[in-house]
Amino acid sequence: MTIRHLSETLINQIAAGEVIERPASAVKELVENAIDAGATRVEIATAGGGKTLLRVTDNGSGMTPEDLEMAVRRHCTSKLADDLLDIRTLGFRGEALPSIGSVAKLTLLSRPAGASEGAEISVTGGRIEPARPAAANRGTAVEVRDLFFATPARLKFLKSEKAEAAAISDVVRRMALAFPAVRFVLSGADRSTLEFPSTGGDRLARIAQVLGRDFRDNAIEIDAAREEVRLTGFAGVPTYNRGNSLHQFAFVNGRPVQDKLVWSALRGAYAETIPQGRYPVAVLWIDIDPALVDVNVHPAKSDVRFRDPGLVRGLIVGAIREALAREGDRAATTGAAGMMRAFRPQAPHTAASRPAAPWTAAASPYRPLEPRADEAGFGERQAGFSAFAEPSARSEPAFDPATPSGHDEPARHPLGAARAQIHANYIVAQTDDGLVIVDQHAAHERLVFEAMRTALDTRPVPAQALLIPEIVDLPEEDCDRLVLHAADFSRLGLGIERFGPGAIAVRETPAMLGEMDAAGLIRQLADELAEWDTASGLKNRLDYLAATMACHGSVRSGRRLRPEEMNALLRQMEATPGSGQCNHGRPTYIELKLADIERLFGRS
Repeated sequence: MTIRHLSETLINQIAAGEVIERPASAVKELVENAIDAGATRVEIATAGGGKTLLRVTDNGSGMTPEDLEMAVRRHCTSKLADDLLDIRTLGFRGEALPSIGSVAKLTLLSRPAGASEGAEISVTGGRIEPARPAAANRGTAVEVRDLFFATPARLKFLKSEKAEAAAISDVVRRMALAFPAVRFVLSGADRSTLEFPSTGGDRLARIAQVLGRDFRDNAIEIDAAREEVRLTGFAGVPTYNRGNSLHQFAFVNGRPVQDKLVWSALRGAYAETIPQGRYPVAVLWIDIDPALVDVNVHPAKSDVRFRDPGLVRGLIVGAIREALAREGDRAATTGAAGMMRAFRPQAPHTAASRPAAPWTAAASPYRPLEPRADEAGFGERQAGFSAFAEPSARSEPAFDPATPSGHDEPARHPLGAARAQIHANYIVAQTDDGLVIVDQHAAHERLVFEAMRTALDTRPVPAQALLIPEIVDLPEEDCDRLVLHAADFSRLGLGIERFGPGAIAVRETPAMLGEMDAAGLIRQLADELAEWDTASGLKNRLDYLAATMACHGSVRSGRRLRPEEMNALLRQMEATPGSGQCNHGRPTYIELKLADIERLFGRS
């Protein structure tokens, strides 16, 4: 078979298959070009989900006619010199514009600062027309029409206009988070206008624009460094979580990335604090020497490779866990909002239960209970409410002001002072500005688990020797990785050693795990090391067992507690990191502010 050189148009179309997968990919590349050009305002307009029209306008540095003719040619860029290890811009390949021009109708209109007039150039299906003078504002406007008209097969694989428009919105949101000093406007016939005004250097204000105001009230600031890597950003408290990972954002040197190492670290940082199937909300910026990260992994530039992945992962996990231990135990404000909604009667039920006859105190179904004979000396209102007692609620004895644990001033403690126990499971505590409702079983379960986990972390796990060592056959490279971590496994009660070039001998297993599938555990650890360069499976098993034991050993629902016991539980919760969630990730308490309570009664 004869080898021949492909045409320039075909080369660009092949590149477009990697760089421009869908309209959102084109928007990403064009917005990155605008940011690299120093733009402070970027406007994006679309039609037909981006398939019919994409227009990106910026106020950046602009291009001369000569620059325009170079920009639409393959591998021409102003962003890269000769060092591929020192990339400080979002774009550097010089592939985006020629790739788009090979599969669409592309027009560039630009004027640099100081020029009296602009210039325009067009590319249609790979055919380049000469640049020509044109009236233009400072900056650049790129218009893409009929995307993939030159490659109909690719056009058939695009999703619906609504789905493609949603993907474009996601790209713009990520770029807006990455660059809070830039104003972004997304508009078009197929969408309502989405605008993100500049917030300067206030990242949290920009995050609130993108993710909503709730995030500001439930975010913990992250700022940590290790060697040549710095991590900043905001992570949500564990009780502020979502049903998918769409609210997780990461940026490496300002570049939006979707890196599996970062997501793995984020998942590990929130282990034991979020229910299975729920995801934390976080926006993280990683600043690192460009020489220590490879952004040239894929043409789409959404994947990166760190020279020291263990360092980056450890920094993320450690920084977030430290932040959660510092201030992550507070209840999410959305819990109070849900409680408010639950308290408010729904309109249909309210209408159905409203009495038709004029209201009278005697006939009202909502009147206070009649006073008892022994309470006749009290006023009608006091007697009515003091007589009320829910059958399933426990009426606690009056608190003794002289007893320190009985009637503490609420302002002295974040979780307040216990006032009652209801349904033999929920503790109601009064704070200086509201009330807290605590699930006693979930709270004590967390306290017991943290005590057990601390014991596991501070001393070696007892091991039981196997009468006959179990031999596990593995590829040599897996054996090499396992042996490197043998000392860590030994502290967790797992004793292993090399048994020939392609096998591992298991001589000890953690005593608390009892009889177990040692071979299955070894293979799982080998897979984790190959994938993530970390082996957390054994530690997770021990933590899971500790969590199970804590569940069975904690205060059960239905147990009546004395005031001293309730207050002691509250004080332990305040002193224990992670006590805001049980071992299964559910909240252990919900806080309701006094202002919310007053709104329920129409007092504010």
